[in-house]
Amino acid sequence: MVDEALKAMSSHFDALYARGGRPSIAPEKLVRALLLQVLYSVKSERQLMEQIDYNLLFRWFVGLNMDDAIWDVTVFTKNRERLMRGEVSERLLMAVLEQARAAQLLSEEHFTVDGTLIQAWANRRSFKEKPDPPSRGTGARGRKLLRDTHESSTDAQARLYQKSRSSPPLPSYIGHILTENRNGLVVAALATQSSSTAEREAAVAMLDRLGVQTRPRTLGADKGYQNQQFVEQLRARQVVPHVAEYTPNPKWPSFLTQAERNDPGFAVSQRKRKLVEKVFGWAKLDRAVRQVKLRGLNKVDWLFRLVAAAHNLRRMQTLLQPA
Repeated sequence: MVDEALKAMSSHFDALYARGGRPSIAPEKLVRALLLQVLYSVKSERQLMEQIDYNLLFRWFVGLNMDDAIWDVTVFTKNRERLMRGEVSERLLMAVLEQARAAQLLSEEHFTVDGTLIQAWANRRSFKEKPDPPSRGTGARGRKLLRDTHESSTDAQARLYQKSRSSPPLPSYIGHILTENRNGLVVAALATQSSSTAEREAAVAMLDRLGVQTRPRTLGADKGYQNQQFVEQLRARQVVPHVAEYTPNPKWPSFLTQAERNDPGFAVSQRKRKLVEKVFGWAKLDRAVRQVKLRGLNKVDWLFRLVAAAHNLRRMQTLLQPA
């Protein structure tokens, strides 16, 4: 599967790398090494180079001979920056999805969305007051919020965010995933800055990014997506909102219609919500998504899509095994 995906990306690699100059790490080998780092929960690039050096299975997968020299860590990370600028993880995810579609593993109509907190590589004590805060904040009626007046000296794009009242505010990003309901494969992944509206905004953005072949008919989500504007945005896109509801009360009305609530697929969508939770559970089990070691939104977004592609490869390997 990895061979087919990299073959489909060959022309894109040719455009990223110059024809002249000093030879660099082959992009195919670089992507293979990064996949190993995700799949085997290797904590750092230095440990990855050490394992490739003595692990014959890793050498075989990357494409190195037994006597080939291992790359220097700084050279490896600099070449990775080139892949980040070239949106390679997004193209890898799309190439893997094309294989899943050819094997008829995807549902083209029913999807689930959810988000998870990604702890940034920063400390709460690193947040300092900005020397030149804006005169008008980003809150309601121009109210200044913490993100308007303070930023981290370690990762300026990370935000202090509290996803639940039981946990303290942490420097973080939010990772968003859109899965199809047949086998729980990730069809879209996105990382954003933390905010109370980020999950709903990212869900709409991922729906709009889906290709022509996938026209979602239903979208399942938890109670965090129970918002009037979000439900209306789904209807405008001809998507039936299967959003979990709070108990109706004067402070929090229900925004679903009776027909949407009584849709026979509503209960199915709610049962299928556990598939997206399995993705988050796998991604955070001793892997890079629990706390990223990259700084900046673009790098975190790139890494999050790479983890999503690795999850699909692992899941497809199970699904395509002969009975």
